[in-house]
Amino acid sequence: MRRMAISAALAVFLIVSCPAALAEPLLVPVGQTVGLQLRDNTVTIAAFDDSLGAEARNAGLKIGDLIVKVNGKTVHNTEDIRNCLDSSGDTASLLVRRGSKELEIPVKITPTDSGAKLGVYLKQGISGIGTVTWYDPATGSFGALGHGVNGNGGVLLKMAQGTTYPAQVQSVTKGKSGRPGQLKGSCDDADACGELLRNTPQGVFGKSRQGWLGEPIPIAAPEQVHPGQATIRSTVTGFATGDYSAQILKVYPATRADGRNLLLKITDPALLEATGGIVQGMSGSPIIQDGRLVGAVTHVLVNDPTVGYGIYIQNMLDAAG
Repeated sequence: MRRMAISAALAVFLIVSCPAALAEPLLVPVGQTVGLQLRDNTVTIAAFDDSLGAEARNAGLKIGDLIVKVNGKTVHNTEDIRNCLDSSGDTASLLVRRGSKELEIPVKITPTDSGAKLGVYLKQGISGIGTVTWYDPATGSFGALGHGVNGNGGVLLKMAQGTTYPAQVQSVTKGKSGRPGQLKGSCDDADACGELLRNTPQGVFGKSRQGWLGEPIPIAAPEQVHPGQATIRSTVTGFATGDYSAQILKVYPATRADGRNLLLKITDPALLEATGGIVQGMSGSPIIQDGRLVGAVTHVLVNDPTVGYGIYIQNMLDAAG
């Protein structure tokens, strides 16, 4: 989570359907939690295997090492590494990047019935849960998070491939002043429900295989958004999506493309009781005002979890392409 007087959460999804030349775009405001897996072309060591990890640990590998080459061959994914290990014999030579250094480390490998094992768990990209902002029934497109997913060093992850999975919220850590809260969930990674196509500073976007039920509503142009009563749609328990009252305190120029186009305060007693306000995992929760989809929740203030920022829906749609 970023900490710059504000703290980032998880968030948004958007796209627009335009069935007729002069028709007003209509989107379903979703508010459902999903599992997100974004993969890039790097593989890092996430953990050591309890029974087979001793050789790798003793050889000098560390959690967080990025594997660049195996036996002199550049690797981009876990399948590349598997293929190299299967033809390695007893020992594999790993070139790993650790911070700014590159190290050559020979590691003994263990043959098993399912192939050669290095004794470590590998991670490709980033996984987590977030909230779907909108769904276009006409195209199957959707948008989520309202901000991008960053990789190492806080830089926007260059996604090579991405997948979404059904997810449910299992518990909530309530937000407090100085300590943002968090939704904790689980997803079934054997049952993908969509494909991610873009990771941008304004959200992640893709195509859904199943879609989400709901009534499509018009979108609001930035100049139609105003201070006053609004509603956010979120999932804070199980699969149950709910509408919660909020107040838009300020609006800012649409030219601000950092996900801070409006300042929002949660006023709903039930949501305040359940979460303390805005928490990680709620990023992307659609904001509805005057019967229109106006944007998505993106950030929470570190010193006041009842207040956060949102992005205009039009800025998400522009990023979705």
